[in-house]
Amino acid sequence: MVFLRKYPLFILGVCVAVTGTAVVRGLLDRSDPWQRTAATLAGLYLVWLLLETWTTVRSSRSTETATDRGTVYVYATARAATVAAACLPPADDQTYHPWMPVLPVVFAAAVGFRLWAVHTLGRFYSHRVRVLGDHQVVRSGPYRWVRHPAYLGMALAHVAFVLFFLNTSSAAALMVLLPTVVVRILVEERTLRTLPGYSDYAATHRRVIPWIW
Repeated sequence: MVFLRKYPLFILGVCVAVTGTAVVRGLLDRSDPWQRTAATLAGLYLVWLLLETWTTVRSSRSTETATDRGTVYVYATARAATVAAACLPPADDQTYHPWMPVLPVVFAAAVGFRLWAVHTLGRFYSHRVRVLGDHQVVRSGPYRWVRHPAYLGMALAHVAFVLFFLNTSSAAALMVLLPTVVVRILVEERTLRTLPGYSDYAATHRRVIPWIW
C-alpha cells in the first residue's frame, strides 16, 4: 500500500533517469545536430519533470485513491513507458532535418500550456482525482476554452517528443498512453460532476479539443 502511494515518486525517478541519460548521450556527441536537438528536447522534458516535482511529492502523500479507480497508476506507467521507449532505444531515423527544431518549440509550448492550466487551478490541482471541501469550478485561463487543458498540453508534448525519438517501441507506447488519458478524463469527470455548476460548464465546453471532444 505504501509503495502504491509512493508510486508517482517512483515514476518521477524513472523519467528523470531516462531523460537525463538522453541529455548526456546527446551532449557527448554534440557535433551532430540531431544529437544536439535530442539533448535539447530531453533537457526540456527534464525541466518539466522538475517543475512538477512538488505536485508529485504532494500527490504521493495522499491516501485518497477510491476516486482514482487505479487510473493514476496506469497513466503514470504508460507515461514512463513512452518516455523510456523514446529515450533509450535508438530512433529509426537519426538523420537531421531542417524542420526538427520545430518539435522542441511545440513541446515547450505544450508544456507551457499545461503549466498555465496547473497554475490556474492552484491548490485544486492534483495528480490524483479528488475534490476538496471548498472545491470550485474554474473557468479562467485556459479553462475558458476546454475543460481539461492540462491533459491537452500533456498529450501534445508527448506527441512532439515521440515524433522526434520515433521508433516502433515509442510509437506503440504512445498509442497506449493516449487512450489512458481519455479513460482518466472520463473517470475524473465522474467526480467533477458532483461539483455544483460543473454540469453547466461541461455543457458549453469541450473536454480537450474545441468543437470536437
